[in-house]
Parts: sequence; C-alpha cells; structure tokens
Amino acid sequence: MKVRYELIHKDKKTGARYGKVIFTAPDGTEQEYETPMFMPVGTQATVKTLSPEQVKDCGAGIILSNTYHLWLRPTPEIVEKAGGLHEFMNWHGPILTDSGGYQVFSLAHNKKKDITEEGVHFKSELDGKKLFLTPEESIRIQNMLDSDIAMSFDECPPATADKKYLKNSIERTIRWAKRGKAVFNNPNQNLFGIVQGGPYEDLRRWSAEETVKIGFDGYAVGGVANDDECKDDMYKAIEYSCPYLPEDKLRYLMGVGEPVDLLEGVKRGIDIFDCVSPTRLARHGNALVPGVRETGISGLKENRINLKNAKFTDDFSPIDEHCDCYTCKNYTRAYLHHLVKCDEQFGASLLSIHNIRFLIRLTEQMREAIKEDRYEEFVEEFYKK
Repeated sequence: MKVRYELIHKDKKTGARYGKVIFTAPDGTEQEYETPMFMPVGTQATVKTLSPEQVKDCGAGIILSNTYHLWLRPTPEIVEKAGGLHEFMNWHGPILTDSGGYQVFSLAHNKKKDITEEGVHFKSELDGKKLFLTPEESIRIQNMLDSDIAMSFDECPPATADKKYLKNSIERTIRWAKRGKAVFNNPNQNLFGIVQGGPYEDLRRWSAEETVKIGFDGYAVGGVANDDECKDDMYKAIEYSCPYLPEDKLRYLMGVGEPVDLLEGVKRGIDIFDCVSPTRLARHGNALVPGVRETGISGLKENRINLKNAKFTDDFSPIDEHCDCYTCKNYTRAYLHHLVKCDEQFGASLLSIHNIRFLIRLTEQMREAIKEDRYEEFVEEFYKK
C-alpha cells in the first residue's frame, strides 16, 4: 500500500504535530491512522505472546517486523511463497520492516563485523555461519517480504563514535541509500531514508539534507536506540534532524519506547515510534504505569512497577484504574503477581496487552493535547504525577 502523510495541526508552543498517515491499496481502498503513533514490534512476524487480534484490540495501527531475523528464518522465499508478510502472519494492517542494519551492528555475535564499502560481513547469531548483507540484499529481502514500508540499509555507529568516524559513516550510509533506492522495485511498497549523525548539529543537518535530496517516501531519525545512548544526546539528535525533513512526510524515531522519550520526541516533531520494550518488560513482570517513578536496572527513573514484588500478593486493584485495556478491566495485581511468580505465559501476555495499550493510549492523549494547543502543559502534567 502506498503511503502519504497529512499534517493537520501543529502545536503553537512546541514542534508537536498531529496528522494522519493514509495507506492506499492497489484497488484504491484506504486505511487511515492518526499520529503521533506507537507501533508494536513483531520481530519474527509475531508480537511476542499476543495474537494479531489482541494487538489490534490494543489500538495498534502499523506494526514492525525484522528483516534480519526473517532473512535467517523462515527466509524471505518462504514468506513470499505464503503470499507476503501480511498473509503469513495474518496481520492486515500496515507493516514496516527495518533494514536489518541495527541487528547486524548490535548483536553479540557480530561484534567483530567487517564493514566494507560493499556491505557488512558478520556471523549468524543462530549457528555462527558467515553472512554478508549489502544495501541491495536488504532491499531485495524487504521487497520479497512485501511490507508496506521498507527501510534503507544504514550503518548504526556506536554512541561512543567520534565525530570523524560519524562523518565517514554518514557518507557511506548516503551511498548505501542511493544503491538501495536504485534496486528498489516493489510498486506497492514505500521506502524510507534514515538520518544519522550522533549528537552533532552540523552532521545531523548534513545527513538530513543529503538524504532528502535522494528522495524518499518518509524519513527516520536513527542512531538513538543504542543501550549507552544518553537522553540528552537522543533529544539533540531529534532537534538537529527534524527541521531539515519535509513537513509533508512521515517522521519516524527508530527503536524508542520509554514514555518520557515519546513525550520528548513528539515535542520535537516526531510522528511515529517503535520499540520492543513493552513486551520485553512484560516478560520480566513489569507493567507501565503513570505517576510511579521506580529505579530500573539502568538507574534511570521509569514509569513502571514490577509485579514480582511481594507487596502485590494481596493487591486486588487493577494495574491502573484509569486504563481501558483488557487486562486492567478483568484482572488484579494479585493475580498477575501470582502468574509472574509461577512463570505462567499468560502473565506475560496480559502484561504485554497492558504495556502496549499504555503507550498507544499515551499517544492518543498526545493527539488531543496537540489539537488543543496544550501539549507543553500535557507534558508538564505527566512529569508532575
């Protein structure tokens, strides 16, 4: 389905945007979704522990799948034979596939990767087999997967990279983007470009301007999802990138899903987000909640509670009395505590439903605040809770 973005209203005090993303099928039928939007991640053609119907009930529009993992198994040839990713995973809303670049540069088995002008040599995380991923191969895989949005293959430099390395990396990423676009040949698919440049204003501007010159259906701000990326650098990357991206194109912040980061990203002009964190947190017994600031593993203050905690043993209230998700309407903290302590998969499923709905509901509230020109006040209220 071909995509277009309509900017409907911009908050008067911030860069926050309310808009619509419209997907048009070959037969002319349309699917329309509001932004800002959070997109659940279905890495291996499934949002972990949830059915497509459950994901849809959370209010999800676009979901993601991962090019790298689907390349390894079941292979793009199998997915194509099944009729494409939508048919294969029974999801009939829009699907975005990332390029595989982040996994190539981040997975433990690939620490000794060899980056060349042609592509990246690395080892499979499954069996150690030698692999070679190029911009052309990434696009070929995504064309076969038949997602609605494909991403350009880019280098994801570490957060510790110096300015000289980043400059060379951007130059290579731009060349890779041109090569990928040259072989892109799925008429029903859209191709997005990715802006890099670390926390440097001049590099971000240069990367954005050069990527826009190539011409894409939408644009992503990359290089902000590294584990050691500090919040200030993330926000700088957004601030330095968005002013140089077209206002009539969708803006995507890759791999970011903390509530505070969604708030700050939208404030700076981002439209859509994705992250594995809602389901990952759920599998470890964590539920997202407003107004609770517990110290997480990273040492950062985060909006979550851990249902493994003994204090929830006889807590017969919902996770969040104001939440409208299936979990909060039907189950108590005490029951979820029991499931988590017993390592029951149903607990991970219920917490995943809640966490995904929490973030989607947060973006719904953002939209209303933007439409009423009170986004700044909305963010302040969130922090005060």
